[in-house]
Amino acid sequence: MRDEEKFMKEAIRQAKKAYALREVPIGCVIVYEGKIIARGYNRRNTDKNTTSHAEINAIRKASKKLGDWRLEGCTLYVTLEPCQMCAGAIVQARIDKVVIGSMNPKAGCAGSVLNLLEMDGFNHKVEVERGVLEEECSTMLSGFFKELRMEKAKAKAKAKELEENDKTGI
Repeated sequence: MRDEEKFMKEAIRQAKKAYALREVPIGCVIVYEGKIIARGYNRRNTDKNTTSHAEINAIRKASKKLGDWRLEGCTLYVTLEPCQMCAGAIVQARIDKVVIGSMNPKAGCAGSVLNLLEMDGFNHKVEVERGVLEEECSTMLSGFFKELRMEKAKAKAKAKELEENDKTGI
């Protein structure tokens, strides 16, 4: 197994923690000198914080661990293509490389909607590898959203049933 797959599996493990909290299952690990120095997963709803994305949480921990905001020499592994906020933070942190599981055609900023990581105009460019364990990452996300849609449909049906019962006096 390649290092990219080994570390992406660890990011998937983090995504499963988010899944268990009913958060969008996105996970991330940051590797320095061949070792994981930080882990993160989506916690926006849990923390009631817009910025509590997997990548931001991991970057915060890695900076603390290394004692510097510059994360040069680090590789970030993430199960879903970073959004604009996370891509910007990755560039600002000077992370060398990002390894992505699944692309995000609606909001991704590492090549889908925009490519902030490899833009010539910034003072730092990030090397990007896409599609590592893509099917596993993608399946977990699509399964989560399918479950969410089913739960919403059940709740809607239950609300309609209660409304009908109120009308008929049952």
